[in-house]
Amino acid sequence: MSAEHEQNGLAVSARELTKVYQRGREQIRALDKVTFEVQRGEFVAIIGPSGAGKTTLLNLLGCMDAPSSGTLKLFSRAVHDLKEQQRTHLRRDQIGFVFQHFGLLPTLTVAENVALPAFFAGRQAKDRLAQLLCKVGLEHRRDHRPHELSGGEMQRVAIARALINEPSLMLADEPTGNLDSATGQSIIGLFEQLNQDGLTIMVVTHNEILGRAAHRQLELRDGKLLESR
Repeated sequence: MSAEHEQNGLAVSARELTKVYQRGREQIRALDKVTFEVQRGEFVAIIGPSGAGKTTLLNLLGCMDAPSSGTLKLFSRAVHDLKEQQRTHLRRDQIGFVFQHFGLLPTLTVAENVALPAFFAGRQAKDRLAQLLCKVGLEHRRDHRPHELSGGEMQRVAIARALINEPSLMLADEPTGNLDSATGQSIIGLFEQLNQDGLTIMVVTHNEILGRAAHRQLELRDGKLLESR
């Protein structure tokens, strides 16, 4: 860990993080006492086989779900026992999400899709929108709709949308999963650029190249954290 990361402090602090689901009479322990830290400005990949608990962990980090037990702090703020409205505000203001299936609205243009989170937050984002479209290389596509874009372009729109409210943390779930290798490589390069600009990134991935691009990897198996490397 670099001295710069140490000075910047913690983005994520998870202690004994556990998530249990009830399925009929059976209890499913999706996460089992997971403990780790992520420094501000780090790029971390969450890896492991299907069913290991990766998406469950991402949902907790993104405040889309609450743990059954344990503690979770994001940027020194305890979030494990927040009420739903508080979690909603935290998601909107601090966290950007990127998903495998893009999640773009087909009737909206590129610019409208990117600006949507700012609209819901009641923010003016005209200048920010222009900056982001330039950053992801899509200013020439701002008036196109998703069906007119390639998969890589759609993912770039999704990344720009995730950044519109200037989050401190980006969470990505298999962001290259629907892309060919060359297009996926360009998205990995964009993540590396965003991280170099100071954004903290955590990504769930089976893509070995994306995993190696991260500063380190958190490996999950059967809900347990095996190692951080």
